[in-house]
Amino acid sequence: MSAEELPGTAVPAPPRGMVVTGRYDQGPGYRVNRPKGSSSWLLTWTTDGRGLLRQGATRILARPGDLVVLAPGVPHSYTVGPGADRWRFWWTHCEARPAWAQWLGPGAVGDGVYAVGAPGALHARIEAAFHRVLADSRWTGTGAPPAPAPGDDPVAVAHGSAARELALCALEEVVLLATAGAHRTPPGPDDRVRRAEELIAADPGAPHTVGSLAARVALSPSRFAHLFTRQTGVAPMRALREARLRHAVRLLESTDLTVERVAAASGFPSPFHFSRVFRERYGVPPGAYRSGERP
Repeated sequence: MSAEELPGTAVPAPPRGMVVTGRYDQGPGYRVNRPKGSSSWLLTWTTDGRGLLRQGATRILARPGDLVVLAPGVPHSYTVGPGADRWRFWWTHCEARPAWAQWLGPGAVGDGVYAVGAPGALHARIEAAFHRVLADSRWTGTGAPPAPAPGDDPVAVAHGSAARELALCALEEVVLLATAGAHRTPPGPDDRVRRAEELIAADPGAPHTVGSLAARVALSPSRFAHLFTRQTGVAPMRALREARLRHAVRLLESTDLTVERVAAASGFPSPFHFSRVFRERYGVPPGAYRSGERP
């Protein structure tokens, strides 16, 4: 059975690049079906009951302590597990950090599907990390991030680059803790890929290409592209575009530069191209984003 054949109403996923987190307590009849997958990564962590997640012929029955991760563009559905009266779980839509693909690799169970059972001794700490994701996503950038509190709204969207990065830090702890029991020592990253990531992060607005980055790390363009994609889960130019968009967000949030100057400083060839890519990523044009008009 493919995801396209699964019954139930299709439920849209949040736009790519956002960090959206929630904790749900669902009964029988709850179902989400995404025949085209999500534009971002989806993490679910079960705390009680059972959930059934499907991707193509892959079926995962998630029990307490199970972290299930779905890559972008992977058709999927999920529902309360058969015979279960509840499914209590945390979920997050986000952009995965490069190291996550390495840590999750041994837990691959299908096409872009990963499942890891976290050791019981780590459940409380993983639960606390998810509470921090929820709280940090609400940070406005002024004062201290709010402390997790009982009775908080069960869904939060991180607005602003600082809130997103804080939330991603807590999510990285979740992924690392959950996968630590699956493989004691994650394979070490290739230093050449790490160096390329550092070059991109240091100056995302520079005129980087696959060829120029490959030359800086002494690899052929084809070998570099293969290693980079295998290690990080995204192609080099996709990683560069994401770095440029994050840089543009920081400039929009912290400077008075015009949209045209933000585009140029972030490495986009034209303001029109920048506005189109930015809107695809964040759901609004750059000027509207700066004014606070965010989805």
